[in-house]
Amino acid sequence: MKGIGTNEQAIIDVLTKRSNVQRQQIAKSFKAQFGKDLTETLQSELSGKFERLIVALMYPPYRFEAKELHDAMKGLGTKEGVIIEILASRTKNQLREIMKAYEEDYGSSLEEDIRGDTSGYLERILVCLLQGSRDDVSGFVDPGQAVQDAQDLYAAGEKIHGTDEMKFITILCTRSATHLMRVFEEYEKIAGKSIEDSIQSETHGSLEEAMLTVVKCTRNLHSYFAERLYYALKGAGTRDGTLIRNIVSRSEIDLNLIKCQFTKMYGKTLSSMIVGDTSGDYKNALLNLVGSDS
Repeated sequence: MKGIGTNEQAIIDVLTKRSNVQRQQIAKSFKAQFGKDLTETLQSELSGKFERLIVALMYPPYRFEAKELHDAMKGLGTKEGVIIEILASRTKNQLREIMKAYEEDYGSSLEEDIRGDTSGYLERILVCLLQGSRDDVSGFVDPGQAVQDAQDLYAAGEKIHGTDEMKFITILCTRSATHLMRVFEEYEKIAGKSIEDSIQSETHGSLEEAMLTVVKCTRNLHSYFAERLYYALKGAGTRDGTLIRNIVSRSEIDLNLIKCQFTKMYGKTLSSMIVGDTSGDYKNALLNLVGSDS
């Protein structure tokens, strides 16, 4: 970055081939040697989507997700999709760390900001997800409770005129994934249709998106992210925010599993779609993060 012009390839090689912990160490050394903040220097040298991707890589993981949530709420209009994606797909511990990072960086509580920025049942489901009550790793399922939950869901939706949204929200947000899988099975026996079909016919808009996301993340988290990435790349224009966020935030967690799922679901590789849909340094950096398809 010294002198006129920037060697983008060097930046790509160094930053996309290191772990987040190593990038933090590089930033520290950079500051010590040159007295400058590395992220700010990168921002002044780069531009566009490539800058957005590289800067995302420089954030510690939880601070990056806190930033994405903050950006989704600041200014006019709220990007509900971003909030739903993050809150529905993270574990209790991850959510706790994100809330901590959010408060440290923005001086306000994530829960209060979500309450201030959303309303109605969407607000309720988001706040409920934020509590992270769905993590029961024991895998214990009470079959009787699962049947009861399935009956309650049926009674709250298909069976009545109108919908008891709170019943749906409570069950979807407070039961563990293993328990919910059993509930979905029982529900299908009772209702004769999948829980997804019922949610689609009973709700709409952001609330529908939030409920369906919880169901998708429960059924298969890797499929959910594969689908997010596919639709970010498919069709006219690329949803770069979704693409960057999901590749950066999953790159050290389960991106390889997401890639396998992607190929299984869509018959093509994630990198082939990136090649077809992006260009230049931005494309090269994404491909480095995604890695080979073998």
